[in-house]
Amino acid sequence: MSEATISRVITASPERVWEVLTDLEHAAQTLSGVASVHLMTDGPYAVGTRWRETRTMFGRSATQEMWVAGCDPLRSTEVQSEAGGTRFTTTFTLVPQSDGAQTELTMRFAADVSTASGLQSMAMKMFGRFAARASSKALEQDLADIATAAETQA
Repeated sequence: MSEATISRVITASPERVWEVLTDLEHAAQTLSGVASVHLMTDGPYAVGTRWRETRTMFGRSATQEMWVAGCDPLRSTEVQSEAGGTRFTTTFTLVPQSDGAQTELTMRFAADVSTASGLQSMAMKMFGRFAARASSKALEQDLADIATAAETQA
């Protein structure tokens, strides 16, 4: 299991941060690392919502199917995806600050390789640090993009 956690205080209410965070229809405009999002389910953001997200990482474009695995509106959400025997989980936690006009947003990213084949596990060990560094940079950029969107329209 590999994981990274980052946090940032955003000058916007939890309602506004949640709105930006769960607006999958506009995610490609909000998140600079996302090239496109194709919604696969109808209805509001909730457990079971699925989409395909295309990002450029390591100089290559890759599309992942993602889904909402947990959702506590205005407090937290958990998004998962799976590729190559690895389950990726990103948990977003919103904590209102004392004045109500700011929100601490924490992102926790974890990669679980317990179901990966021997070859896949070996590759993760070889490239794990590089991948972790790249993932941390992507998380930081996503967090900055979410903050910019929430603060701009707050």
